[in-house]
Amino acid sequence: MTISPAIETAPDGSTAFTPEIELRSEITVELVDHTASDLGVVRAARVSTAGEEAHREERGDDYIGGLIRYLMRSRHGSPFEHNSMTFLVHAPIFTIRHMMRHRMWSFNEESARYKDLKSVFYVPDRERALKQIGKPGHYQYVPGDEQDYDLVSTATSEAYRAAFREYQRMLDAGIARELARVVLPVATYSTVYATCNARSLMHFLGLRTNRADAAYVSHPQREIEVVAEQMEEQFARLMPLTHEAFEKFGRVSP
Repeated sequence: MTISPAIETAPDGSTAFTPEIELRSEITVELVDHTASDLGVVRAARVSTAGEEAHREERGDDYIGGLIRYLMRSRHGSPFEHNSMTFLVHAPIFTIRHMMRHRMWSFNEESARYKDLKSVFYVPDRERALKQIGKPGHYQYVPGDEQDYDLVSTATSEAYRAAFREYQRMLDAGIARELARVVLPVATYSTVYATCNARSLMHFLGLRTNRADAAYVSHPQREIEVVAEQMEEQFARLMPLTHEAFEKFGRVSP
């Protein structure tokens, strides 16, 4: 949704220009590069007994699946590290900061020191639960009513427009981008290249998805879960036998 620019009048009679902003709910993850396969896991594991021949071995799915299940069940994790997946993530800054908390990614992020940021900000859609009930560590999230969604939409858009107006005002005055950006909220959209291996990704998925069948049930914020779900879809496509074993043994990284 785009909110057009306007001239607004304050109660004291003064006027202020409010810029156009875009409110967006979509969070996207695109797989842009990879060296990931189930056979690669088996070859990495087999080198301990087969030496240099391991790299030339060809194995069928029954053998590959059996060895991967053994590795996963026995928590032999290092064979799952010899691969990479690179994702292009477009999400609000607070969600990307959740990714960085895991200290497992190689990152390159859009820089507000070197480019002007666009006036694109996150707002939850109507499917997003809005209200938090319960005690710390035992929160539940429940839907809001139409008034709640209207409040969130109005409050966020007003804050975003004011912040972006001041950001643009400083840029127009020649203030350095690295300083002007300090007024922008963490709901501003950013773009990041993020690379990890399958072992690290499984750890991320175990913590950032809510699955009742997991050995350790996690309760992530919905926005980072959206990122994790899209990454898991690609992981399952690239490494179906590894993903199957990950599911079978409680969604715990080996």
